[in-house]
Amino acid sequence: MSKLDNKVALILGGAKGIGLAISQRFAREGATTWFTSRRDEELNAASHTIVGNARPLRADVSQISELTRIVETIKSESGQIDVLVINAGMSEYATLDEITPAHFDQTFGLNVRSPLFGLQAALPLMKAGASVVLIGSIADVLGTPGYGVYSASKAALRSFARTWTRELSARGIRINVVAPGPIDTDMMLAVSDEVRNGLTSTIPLARMGKPEEVANAALFLASDESSYIAGAEICVDGGLTQV
Repeated sequence: MSKLDNKVALILGGAKGIGLAISQRFAREGATTWFTSRRDEELNAASHTIVGNARPLRADVSQISELTRIVETIKSESGQIDVLVINAGMSEYATLDEITPAHFDQTFGLNVRSPLFGLQAALPLMKAGASVVLIGSIADVLGTPGYGVYSASKAALRSFARTWTRELSARGIRINVVAPGPIDTDMMLAVSDEVRNGLTSTIPLARMGKPEEVANAALFLASDESSYIAGAEICVDGGLTQV
């Protein structure tokens, strides 16, 4: 029996990179897997790579009206949400001297505001036994020059997980965080070999992670195998922040 048989999953930001790997894994494990992107080309490409019951949704999840529309669509067609994965996010470099109100508002709008109102919109369709997986970052505990706003947004997400665990435990809904470290995605392909090698040298396992390895952790937290884990953060970082 697959780990997500008869489950309905929604992955916000599930058409590329880590999000796509999660969508692929959840669909293979038997879930009806709804996944979002703002771009039709990403949704089309993802739909051709996912094996299983994959349901693409074009949406800008930074907009509350779009989050409401997503949930209404799932309500009418699937009737419930058993697993919610919030992966949509952004990261842009800006030192303290360079940060603008627009940079701050855009980062916190997608990385903090959207998860809050995404979960709020989905809650009416979530029953006891449901699981929420927030895709955070090890940046929530690191001080990386130029990424202060991004890091603060991920720290806020980690804090939300603790509070929401307290608030939703009576409903039987679990909240957990997967915090990736350096992962081989398109974003990492854009950096120079010098930067890449320098970063890899700091990782105890001496390599970048794979999107599929983050998906493995998300699957564990989404499934009943983690039924006694709540409010936790699993770091998928090759030991970078652990030793």
